[in-house]
Amino acid sequence: MQRSDNVRPVIIKRKRVVAGDGHHGGAWKVAYADFVTAMMAFFLMLWLLGSVEDDQRKGIADYFSDTLAVRSDSAGGDSIMWGESLSVVDSLTDQIATRERYRADMEALELVVEALEAAIAMDELLGDAFEHVAIRMTDEGLLIEIFDLDGRSLFERDTAEPRPVLETLTIILVDVFQTVSNQVAITAHSRSFPTVFLENPVWRLTLERAEMTKTLLEQNGLQDARLHRVTGNADRVPAITPHTAARNNRLELVLLLQSAEDLDTEQR
Repeated sequence: MQRSDNVRPVIIKRKRVVAGDGHHGGAWKVAYADFVTAMMAFFLMLWLLGSVEDDQRKGIADYFSDTLAVRSDSAGGDSIMWGESLSVVDSLTDQIATRERYRADMEALELVVEALEAAIAMDELLGDAFEHVAIRMTDEGLLIEIFDLDGRSLFERDTAEPRPVLETLTIILVDVFQTVSNQVAITAHSRSFPTVFLENPVWRLTLERAEMTKTLLEQNGLQDARLHRVTGNADRVPAITPHTAARNNRLELVLLLQSAEDLDTEQR
């Protein structure tokens, strides 16, 4: 029989659906991985909280608080894991006072530097002497380093006998030190000597030079009560290499910050 031209053929499409079962579906693996990750994070948090002290946990809790606690036993820490309540460190008032004292201390030490610069500007002859000097700020305070130059030493060769340049420098430094009340720490360092020496003189030499520097400062008017410590470090802390260089023969005078003095006292 012939098909009529106005009748369209019927096309049937059959879709084959394959349903995932418990063994081949992968969606549950993603959910399980998220669950395991969450549990690991939870137990890690419990372990961290269990490894800190009660005061540190209190500091962590205060860190996330929306309000600023003004009681002396509760305030936010500087960091999450090492927050501490102020009852352990200090009261809020003590912290403010320490900050203000530190700021005043820094301003006073800046005046010392300005006074030294003014002294050099007023006397051209001091320019040569201050070629031996380097000044920088450290955690302890204002460090004034006095060192040997090639062919121009502070002491007579391998002795504690001061040369005129060191005597001149100590006179100027004492005058400037009188403008502040900070305590002074003295440390002497030495270059290394050849190993052929039967007895290494560096310990004896640095101790004697530190003591001589203390004597020069006192002779020029520095009160004994302001001397915080006098130390000989031998050749253990070289400034440059090689360790036998003359530059490693040096003195370090530190005008101590008040906070550094307190910390050193506590350690003793």
